[in-house]
Parts: sequence; structure tokens; C-alpha cells
Amino acid sequence: MRLYDQLLNEFKREQTGYSTIAIIGQSCIGSIAAMLVLMNHMPTAIKLTLLFLVTILCMAYNGAVLARLTAKTTFNLLVLSVLFSILTIVGILI
Repeated sequence: MRLYDQLLNEFKREQTGYSTIAIIGQSCIGSIAAMLVLMNHMPTAIKLTLLFLVTILCMAYNGAVLARLTAKTTFNLLVLSVLFSILTIVGILI
């Protein structure tokens, strides 16, 4: 939890700048995850569910930034979005 607290405090300190940079990064990672999901041959229900979750999590973070939610909420959505997208990418590539 110490690393999380340090990252959260840094994010709070410069929220505007980090939010802007993070939108670009997490959108790119989410786009890669979505592309791999669509390119993969898996049952349609699983494919659409994964695509839905990747898209919703990316949009949730972008919406949190636009709505100027609290730094902790925005940061948590960023971490959740990036981790889910990376896990999706790794899961498909393995």
C-alpha cells in the first residue's frame, strides 16, 4: 500500500497534468486490448463481454477526468483501467 499512497499523493499534487498524460496512455493500452480481443478467435459472448469491459473502464476514466471527480476516484479508475487492459492483452497473447 505504500507504493499506492506515494503514487496517489503524486497524482494529487499535479492532477491536471497527470490526468492529461494518462488519458493518452490508457487510451492507447485500451485500444490495443480492444484490437486483440476483436482479432482473437473466441466465442462471441466472451469476446463482446471483454470488449465491453475494456471500453467501459477506459470511458469511465476519461469521464472521471472530464467530470473533475476527486483525485482518488480518478486515480483508482486509471489503475483499474490500465490493469484490466494489460491483463486482457497478456491473457490473449498467452
